[in-house]
Amino acid sequence: MGIFQNLSGMLGVRREMNVEEFMSAAEAEEVDVMHQRADFYVKPIALQGDGDLKIVEEELNNKNLVLLNITPIARNPAKLKQAVEHLRKFTQSINGDIARIDEDKIMLTPANVKIVKKRK
Repeated sequence: MGIFQNLSGMLGVRREMNVEEFMSAAEAEEVDVMHQRADFYVKPIALQGDGDLKIVEEELNNKNLVLLNITPIARNPAKLKQAVEHLRKFTQSINGDIARIDEDKIMLTPANVKIVKKRK
């Protein structure tokens, strides 16, 4: 008998837990109890490998803005340069935009959203 069953028994709860009643991690990710549903989102993503490039592309295709943390891949300058060049070409192909925000972050925008890069 497991700890939760013992605890349930001590509390007088005898109902068996049905795992199917709970949300999967993917479903839980879509729930935002703090805010109403929005048309577009700013999504933070950490760039750790090539698989993350596809995630960034999917988010941009879904009209979301991406705040990309490049710290995890920055230890390999050649791989970082290759990834940024790939993302630059992709954002150009969809008429989006890309700009470095600071040492660790890059902003990417979907189609028809541009980043003001010059300060007045």
